[in-house]
Amino acid sequence: MKASDLLVRCLETEGVERVFGLPGEELEDLLFSLRESDVQFVPTRHEQGAAFMADVHGRLTGDAGVCLSTLGPGATNLLTGVADAHLDKSPLVAITGQGGRERLHKESHQALDIVDTFEQVVKWNTQLAEPETVAESVRKAFKLAEFEKPGATHLEFPEDVAAATVDADPLPPRERVRRADPDDHSLDRAAELVADAEEPLVLAGNGAVRTRAAEALRELVERAGMPVVATYMGKGAISDRLDNSLMTLDSGPNGEAGDAVERADCVVAVGYDIAEHDPKSWNPDLDTSVVHVDHEPAEVYEHYNPDVEVVADISATLEALSARLDDVSGPDWCADYRETIVDHVTAKPDDDEPFSVAGVLPHLRETLADEDVLVSDVGSHKMAIAQGYPTYEPNTCIVSNGLASMGIAVPGGVAADLAVDSNVVVATGDGGFLMNAAEIETATRLDLGFTIVVFNDDDYGLISEKQEAHTGEHFGTELTNPDFEAFAESFDVEAYRPETWDEVATALDDAVESGAMTLVEIPIPR
Repeated sequence: MKASDLLVRCLETEGVERVFGLPGEELEDLLFSLRESDVQFVPTRHEQGAAFMADVHGRLTGDAGVCLSTLGPGATNLLTGVADAHLDKSPLVAITGQGGRERLHKESHQALDIVDTFEQVVKWNTQLAEPETVAESVRKAFKLAEFEKPGATHLEFPEDVAAATVDADPLPPRERVRRADPDDHSLDRAAELVADAEEPLVLAGNGAVRTRAAEALRELVERAGMPVVATYMGKGAISDRLDNSLMTLDSGPNGEAGDAVERADCVVAVGYDIAEHDPKSWNPDLDTSVVHVDHEPAEVYEHYNPDVEVVADISATLEALSARLDDVSGPDWCADYRETIVDHVTAKPDDDEPFSVAGVLPHLRETLADEDVLVSDVGSHKMAIAQGYPTYEPNTCIVSNGLASMGIAVPGGVAADLAVDSNVVVATGDGGFLMNAAEIETATRLDLGFTIVVFNDDDYGLISEKQEAHTGEHFGTELTNPDFEAFAESFDVEAYRPETWDEVATALDDAVESGAMTLVEIPIPR
């Protein structure tokens, strides 16, 4: 067979159902190999969209999403989504085409050193320089992408290698490597710190969701009576319905959740990556005892220097820690924080109030079931969603807060709607929306059905807010926009532009219940 056939057989062996990407001349053999396979090739409108789709697929399923581009500009367009997966700890395998090896030693049309370019944003990458290396390299790419902590890997496939003949078979995947159970010494020390604390608290990070440790975490905090504050990417690790939940680090009208973390005398950080949220904000005085529970040792940082690190399987650690702690009636010391936060996030706006993201969220929460998925783009609306959208199950509120790249929402909605059976809503600002709005065509071509909520303030609003907070004015942020209702309808997508709060609630209900592609534009006054 050709090496391109072998690579596709390897993808089939890995259980890959879809490859998101763009075609290119150097991908000819690989594309025709995909045509003859059980793997669906999904042409997208931009390589960044393809990478974001693979990124969100990996985050929702735990299985590496796959994206594909040609050489040169195709590969560099792919880079942002790959980097997003890298910092968000999402399993992804990127495949890029390349010219024939006979021209790579000299300056050549569209030829860049893509392996070197990708080096900073992947766990591992290589050029498939010989047909005989394909099977081992594909297996390694998936193994490393999915191994905790997951991330991105990259394979470059020169066109002459793709066309070459090879006699080989895929390497079969094995059971994923599991971290060992925690050691007794670290567990005893961690349990001692928690038991001696008067006001202990759990900080739930991305890893608590990513490693499917939610059940073990919920058992621990309910037994030990500890409140939980999540990072933006840890939303859903415990249900925000529980009295233990203080939502996320900045939740509350005056940051009550952050105040609770600062007040705590012991913080158990579960699956916490400091790339998610700077620990200086919750441990400014370095006077908090910290227990680090994760698959890897803590990053060295002045404001995150744990007293004890339990480096092991997260669920097994939480179960063993729970067994060492006494039952406690409940997190009474944070009850006032909890009440303030809940009152704040559930309050609906008065009829005469102007539209706001925070005002829309209670309506959106009522519209969506517990298992429905909300994908947030990056911008001022992300902050409102991260802090004020109650989340009840893991992986039902997707927020990018590692690289935090604008433009992820619409392609993320494509991936989410393909990956889950529940309803999907994507929330985006006008700035992030137009970065990858062309992927609406991809969605309609695939006959998908999800709702896009566009918060339109004709501005890069988050940047304006920060500039105004620092200087009292803003510059370089104002935008003009098309008619979003007409834009959506040009894709044969039904659109809504509500003018009252009652119409907002009705539009959200109708859009989600329709099961079709829909767009709801919410004008946000500046």
